[in-house]
Amino acid sequence: MAKAPVAGRSKTRLARDIGVGAATGFARHALRSTLLRLGRDPRWETVLAVAPDAGRHALPAPLRARRIGQGGGDLGVRMQRLAECGPLGPVVIIGSDIPDVRPRHIARAFRELGSRDIVFGPADDGGFWLVGFSRRLRCPKPFSGVRWSHAETLRDTLANLADVRVGFTATLPDVDEGRDLHRAAGSAGRVVPRVAK
Repeated sequence: MAKAPVAGRSKTRLARDIGVGAATGFARHALRSTLLRLGRDPRWETVLAVAPDAGRHALPAPLRARRIGQGGGDLGVRMQRLAECGPLGPVVIIGSDIPDVRPRHIARAFRELGSRDIVFGPADDGGFWLVGFSRRLRCPKPFSGVRWSHAETLRDTLANLADVRVGFTATLPDVDEGRDLHRAAGSAGRVVPRVAK
């Protein structure tokens, strides 16, 4: 999932800390890097779900990933829609702002879905960077009442899944604010642009 990297419309929390231009540059770089790292793996099909829907046509991308619109609604509604569309079989959904994500993390999530109904990749900030669905079991409203962009986002989601087999993959940081970007840029092995102060 990605917002079209348009100035003033994507990475707005990050833009408050580092400026609109730098945040838009990060969004473009992060999307490109994520597609290059994950999109060529033959173990899965990569589909780029873009918001707003019209952005899927103009979005430059280095790979020929199939592009679809996310549709309307809050983040939970859009993720639920993505989980229910497409061919049968497991589906894993991630954002494009996870500098450390590698194919091994996605492969582990798919392995977890062999024995779990839902899998999460927890984020450092209390949310999650990955959610995967086996699609064997329908959970009517897994994201009902979830406080998004909150320290309790994952906990709120798990509260909706009392009778569901839940698995977890690696905890990774995502980039929502300036401090996240500076932390990622200062760590070896992470692919993010440096931001001038």
